[in-house]
Amino acid sequence: QFRSVFKEFPYFNYAQSKALDDLLYTDRNFVICAPTGSGKTVMFELAITRLLMEAPLPWLNIKVVYMAPIKALCSQRFDDWKEKFGPIGLSCKELTGDTLMDDLFEVHHADIIITTPEKWDSMTRRWRDNSIVQLVRLFLIDEVHVIKDESRGATLEVVVSRMKTVQSSLWRLLENHDTVPPVRFVAVSATIPNAEDIAEWLSDSKVPAVCLKIDEDQRPVKLRKIVLGFPCSENQTEFKFDLTLNYKIASIIQTYSEQKPALVFCATRKGVQQAASVLAKDAKFLLSIEQKQRLQRSANSLKDSKLRDLLMYGVAYHHAGMEMSDRKVIEGAFAVGDLPVLFTTSTLAMGVNLPAHLVVIKSTMHYVGGVFQEYSETDILQMIGRAGRPQFDTTATAVIMTRWSTREKYIQMLNGADIIESSLHRHLVEHLNAEIVLHTVTDVTVALEWIRSTFLYIRALKNPTHYGFSSGLDKIGIEAKLQELCLKNLNDLSSFDLIRMDEANNFKPTETGRLMAWYYIAFDTVKRFFTIKGTETIKELITMISNCAEFLDVKLRTNEKKILNTLNKDKDKITIRFPMEGKIKTREMKINCLIQAQLGCIPIQDFTLTQDTGRIFRNGLRVTRWLSDFLASCKNNFSALLNSLILAKCFRCKLWENSLHVSKQLEKIGVSLSNAMVNAGLTSFKKIEDTNARELELILNRHPPFGNQIKESVLHLPKYELDIEQLPKYSDTLAEILVTIKITNYEQLQTKRTAPDFHYVTLVIGDADNQVIFNQKIMDSVLLKTGNWMKKIEVKRALKSEDISINLISSDYVGLDIQQAYTAFYLTQKTVGSKVVTSQKLKAESSLDMYYGSPQSLPAAKVDTGRSKQEVTYKKYGNRECSHRCKNKDMCGHDCCKTGVPPKSEMNGDSKFSLYLADLRNRNSISSVPPVKRLKMQMLNQAQNVDLKQFVFTPRSLLPALPR
Repeated sequence: QFRSVFKEFPYFNYAQSKALDDLLYTDRNFVICAPTGSGKTVMFELAITRLLMEAPLPWLNIKVVYMAPIKALCSQRFDDWKEKFGPIGLSCKELTGDTLMDDLFEVHHADIIITTPEKWDSMTRRWRDNSIVQLVRLFLIDEVHVIKDESRGATLEVVVSRMKTVQSSLWRLLENHDTVPPVRFVAVSATIPNAEDIAEWLSDSKVPAVCLKIDEDQRPVKLRKIVLGFPCSENQTEFKFDLTLNYKIASIIQTYSEQKPALVFCATRKGVQQAASVLAKDAKFLLSIEQKQRLQRSANSLKDSKLRDLLMYGVAYHHAGMEMSDRKVIEGAFAVGDLPVLFTTSTLAMGVNLPAHLVVIKSTMHYVGGVFQEYSETDILQMIGRAGRPQFDTTATAVIMTRWSTREKYIQMLNGADIIESSLHRHLVEHLNAEIVLHTVTDVTVALEWIRSTFLYIRALKNPTHYGFSSGLDKIGIEAKLQELCLKNLNDLSSFDLIRMDEANNFKPTETGRLMAWYYIAFDTVKRFFTIKGTETIKELITMISNCAEFLDVKLRTNEKKILNTLNKDKDKITIRFPMEGKIKTREMKINCLIQAQLGCIPIQDFTLTQDTGRIFRNGLRVTRWLSDFLASCKNNFSALLNSLILAKCFRCKLWENSLHVSKQLEKIGVSLSNAMVNAGLTSFKKIEDTNARELELILNRHPPFGNQIKESVLHLPKYELDIEQLPKYSDTLAEILVTIKITNYEQLQTKRTAPDFHYVTLVIGDADNQVIFNQKIMDSVLLKTGNWMKKIEVKRALKSEDISINLISSDYVGLDIQQAYTAFYLTQKTVGSKVVTSQKLKAESSLDMYYGSPQSLPAAKVDTGRSKQEVTYKKYGNRECSHRCKNKDMCGHDCCKTGVPPKSEMNGDSKFSLYLADLRNRNSISSVPPVKRLKMQMLNQAQNVDLKQFVFTPRSLLPALPR
């Protein structure tokens, strides 16, 4: 069964044979430290084989997790293992980025889960609700030396520590420990000097982990390392120095390549293209006729015209900002040896496996966060590790091009590596909050126990000065310092009400803290939104979101500014909805501009910007959902809450809430077809539904039954109706309304639904004082059980006016929302100073236009109240409508409901009006006799008081003479 897995390894190399016994015949945790190209991937496959040998058939309830630091590596492993393990009945699932619910469902049925530290962290934060994590039997960590990384290392460290606590937590829950299977950890890394520390960290309480270190001497392909220093004057910028190195590349390739493929690493994407252009002019490569023909075929399939021209010279470039199809073509040409030289960025060293005979690192400085800084040692080792092709070469060469002043530093680096340290202490606050939410950490003592399970603890004991502790401290002193560090972070969490501490220092997570952990939100982002006023408009919320820590990896590049400034302001082109002042100068302004361009369906021609937009929306979807849930916990921020709900939906649909491109949300309708529908005036679901299917096909230039399919999709979207009725229970300060939500196409949706099963609407009601009166999510599945949903809601009288805003916001669709403005009736008039202000009559309107500004000026609206007959009657008497809230004015006991009341101009000042209101209060305070019964009683009294003599017949002669 396992031959298919190992068919490409007819023999094991030195590293693999050394590891074979421990991996295949024991269940001990294992760390291997070996040079790139030593066949470390096979170590993982041996560990999987061991698990399958031990687990009884069929292989149910066992899961393997493979974790790598970047998505490119995950994709590569997924493609490889899907082919290898598929034939023996194991299914693989890649879990990276913001995976949807249906993907999580698939993960339940996957045997091998391939993921990144960030995604696995997000999942394991919910592990008590998620049985997947409890089924993991083997945990594989690739590139474990990334734990040193400032930004991502802490996540990797916390995830592994959490996986260790899963088992101990299960042991505490279950009496029989034998029923809890152990989790095995296998980690591989590049050459690092303190691999033993990694092994100590991964050891369990019973058996220490095995640590296997393989020297460079045992590398399958012997590697020659050369460091070249070049003069760089003090007033020469890094940009200029980098440009001068472009003209040295040709001679280096001629000297060291031996007419074999060469890979050149550059600092930036622009630098990659510049260096490739220079080399194409400076060097000529001898290509066979077959190579030229294959390169011509490859060039014809490229979308990038510059790349197409370069490829015919035997030179190409490759970076993450290129079209995926172009990248695949270039990778294929280089892998088969047709392409002599490939220029690329350092990200390729971590991702796609494209080994070369010669590797050149052009400059040891790269551009990060707006400044040039030295490559980390890990980056350098990863790049030179690409030198050597085991199937073709016995030797390989790596050349580092640097300044003369730093040459010695890199020579020493290549002889021995820097020690790997933890970076958890810099990101402790977010991870402590997550552990408190999981109940892993419940008090200060347990917090220290948790710290002991981390790599930070192991390194702090050995190198305390790196973590800001005194070098003379013993173990107890260092633990006290770590506890102090914990307390500082816990106080930070407590000060923002993310956790609560009782007198005994026991920790309890708050709802805000749970939301932060659940949505994977940075502490700095939470702090930023604690300053929210509650009246923010959509424009202001987008500005705040653009400043969030979740987008720190988005960079503003110089060559992007022209495109971004055109999107922001241009007289001749469509621009963004809320233009920013001045030129685009910062990362935050770029993020803001790209968000608005995407929501406004403005095409972005630059592929790098398109990639950045995708990354922004993946994180933005999470941030906006968190924001709406975060704001829902407060009561005095109705405007901000409403706009956050709208914005979260906009991020999901990638459309503004008032967009004309509603059709883009339908299956099979993209940007171009949506534009065609907008040009034809089909700007709402109602208009699309009312259009003939054949006419739709003509507009979209499609064949039948395409029009029928589009109409079907629209017909089976939920259509909501919102009804508000004031109940006859009101006082000076309180009114009660009955809100009814109906699905008008209830019967149609019983058989088929276009919206997903988890689609819901949020009913949010606010008053003129910006107070949230009511906020609730209502699932479509609930509405579909009975067809409607009803709720009695008490409305407290606002200081500014009686207007309230009632909103029904769809979670997933633009064009389904309903907003109504309503004026509640209270028992007494409202006084402002010495003036009497009367309550206005009911105003309500169904609308797809959302309210953005302050709730102080709610829009007036109209609704058909079914009173046209009464209006005709009281207008006939020259009167106006009375203020009674009778449900049926034909049957009530009020005369004024039929004939109206005199117009305001006929009232003599406040005295008559006061008498009218006093009478109104008097009527309301009468015993609770139903109005109809009261009318009958009045009619009976009138009948008893009639003088029957007036109906007696009187002869004409007795009548007084009429005047002529």
